[in-house]
Amino acid sequence: MKDFFSFLKKNQKENETPQEENISKDKGIYSPMNGTLVDITEVPDEVFASKALGEGIGIIPTDGNVFAPFDGTVTAMMDTKHAIGLMGDNKVEILIHVGIDTVSLNGEPFDYVVKDGAKVKQGDLLLVANLDRIKVEGYNIHTPIVITNTDEFESITVLKQGEVAVGEKIIDIN
Repeated sequence: MKDFFSFLKKNQKENETPQEENISKDKGIYSPMNGTLVDITEVPDEVFASKALGEGIGIIPTDGNVFAPFDGTVTAMMDTKHAIGLMGDNKVEILIHVGIDTVSLNGEPFDYVVKDGAKVKQGDLLLVANLDRIKVEGYNIHTPIVITNTDEFESITVLKQGEVAVGEKIIDIN
């Protein structure tokens, strides 16, 4: 997991733009999936639950569509297609990791819809996961959404718990 985090940070730094005028005032994160939002400490993976990678939330998805939670750039894509990193125009860096230990599935139940470096708008489809296949293979579908540059912000406030729909504001960042 540390190698993955290093890879994510390296790619995000390479894709940063120094143009301050492009920074969005809204540092909100909007739900990238339909499902049930849970506290990050309830995600059944110690790396995420301990907040070792940053503050965030977990979603127990009801479908496998993952959408952009804000306007930004795709900064990290794994060969195994189970996770995606984004840098928001608002300078918020996030990791969306579909399922727990799903790297072991070698990408089979996942399909990226975007390319590395792509500019995305909030609500754009990023990837599709076959949740039924993931469950049949014995993996948990909890999906952590982690703010990997947590230390750059004064406060991160989770705005919602329970049922959530794509596009609902779920986190406010100051």
